[in-house]
Amino acid sequence: MNESKAQEIRFDHILGGANLRVSKESLESYRSYIQKNIAFPCELTGREDFDWEEIYVFGPGDKNEYAELKKTRPSYTDIYTFMSFDDQIEERDGLMVKVKRISDYKQFVLPLADLKVTDANSPNHQLVHDYAAWFVNN
Repeated sequence: MNESKAQEIRFDHILGGANLRVSKESLESYRSYIQKNIAFPCELTGREDFDWEEIYVFGPGDKNEYAELKKTRPSYTDIYTFMSFDDQIEERDGLMVKVKRISDYKQFVLPLADLKVTDANSPNHQLVHDYAAWFVNN
């Protein structure tokens, strides 16, 4: 069985075979599943550059300004500790998680779909990866 088919089976299991489209109800089901199955501690980092970083990573943004902004804003290069889910669920952003940046303990609320688990061998890696794939593709 290829990975895509296996992932689809996991989505069906998580969402109870219901419609796989992103909705408030499916997001609530996914959040409940992750809450029951995630193992702590769990470290996360950015899947790719965050929206605010694009001008600095791929565009003409000033490198010194970028370094200064990274002191107060979350960056895709940072490592975070997963703390909990935020209570608010919006279809546009998906599940939001409360994280703490390891380097300075600053706390942020970020979309889980923008994050990945740092330890590729952790069961959390598949859990978060599957969620991001489902959210982005549905």
